[in-house]
Amino acid sequence: MLRTVDISTSDLDDYRAAVPRAAVDVESALAAVVPVCDAVRDRGEEALREFSERFDHCLPEHLRVPVEQLDAALADLDPDLRASFEESVRRRRAVCEAAERETSSDVIEVAEGAHVTQRLVPVDRVGLYVPGGLAPLASSVIMNVVPAQVAGVGLIAVASPPQADFGGLPHPNILALCRLLGVDEVYAVGGAQAIAMFAHGVPGLCRRVDLVTGPGNIYVVAAKRHLRGIVGIDSEAGPTEIAILADETADPRFVAADLMSQAEHDPMAAAVLVTDSPALAAAVEEALDPMVDATLHADRIRTSLSSQQSGIVLVRDLEQGLAVVDAYAAEHLEIQTRDAAKVAARVHNAGAIFVGSWAPVSLGDYSAGSTHVLPTGGAAHHSSGLSVRSFMRAVHVIDYTRQALLALAEGVERFALAENLPGHANAVAVRRMS
Repeated sequence: MLRTVDISTSDLDDYRAAVPRAAVDVESALAAVVPVCDAVRDRGEEALREFSERFDHCLPEHLRVPVEQLDAALADLDPDLRASFEESVRRRRAVCEAAERETSSDVIEVAEGAHVTQRLVPVDRVGLYVPGGLAPLASSVIMNVVPAQVAGVGLIAVASPPQADFGGLPHPNILALCRLLGVDEVYAVGGAQAIAMFAHGVPGLCRRVDLVTGPGNIYVVAAKRHLRGIVGIDSEAGPTEIAILADETADPRFVAADLMSQAEHDPMAAAVLVTDSPALAAAVEEALDPMVDATLHADRIRTSLSSQQSGIVLVRDLEQGLAVVDAYAAEHLEIQTRDAAKVAARVHNAGAIFVGSWAPVSLGDYSAGSTHVLPTGGAAHHSSGLSVRSFMRAVHVIDYTRQALLALAEGVERFALAENLPGHANAVAVRRMS
């Protein structure tokens, strides 16, 4: 009944292809899904109702279930089944709370003889991308390699675009940092092709990886999206962005310099000042002109600062300013206000927060000790910057004695039957009856 695959005599670099796995044709599914997503985007609830009829063969009275219906469902729930639900919730919560306290390496006893351990395991092999276009970001070598090494990743490969000025090699600073960090698998490959190389592997050149991390241009981002699922990715990072929340106590030269520093990255970079002080806004604009004129990449900076993604947002007070920056969820957020630390503590959404006049984003880009691989485009609402945990996976190890299973068996069987999965229930029942 079960197909046997004998790989006992095999000695492969990669065993994934030898292990049975269902084929998933994402591309054909995508062709059907994209029109649905577009219709929901364009027509909202009308489309949702249309698709309910077409796919689910019914039309709900309410797309959002009323609270009264939720209350009624709970009231009508079989008491024994409810007990099964509650016990499952309790045990899951106990494990999650232990992980939240960073004691996840401990064995969690959810009941006598019933143990769950959350073991953190590093990714086996990663491909780290280091940009080399408008700015050869050697600092990205540090930001990618160090957390991967601390996580315990055994095999690390780096790719960076070849440079005509350096004989077709990546920038020397990038190569030097790789060597300094003990990374000797480095590729002179850039753009989407580098991501594809990591994801698929190239026979005789590069073994496929499990995870790709690192910033890049729109083509790198597009490749990550296309190949996601074949390979793990850190994020789909877009152009860099800075937001500064400042009041009248801020030094306009500092604010101007910090806005300019991020605009220097890319004509598409975003630089936003949020302030309740018209006087500060005017002073910042006055300080910017001579500062930009005097710098190397003046044209690039002016394009960024004058484009629709950048600007000054005047707010009525600091409360409104906080609401604005929380909604914006900047990759980099500077707080240059009175009592900056207290204000920063109230921010919920940002990739990284820089507190006060003496913590510019440039510090974080290089040597603060923090990461500069951060969520962009509002993704800080739900995502974090690259960290040691980005290179680790949580594996649950479940160890129950016979008595521990038997104490829970009827509840598990009841739960399984409620989901119309009698085979699940039987897997427990055969043990209970043995």
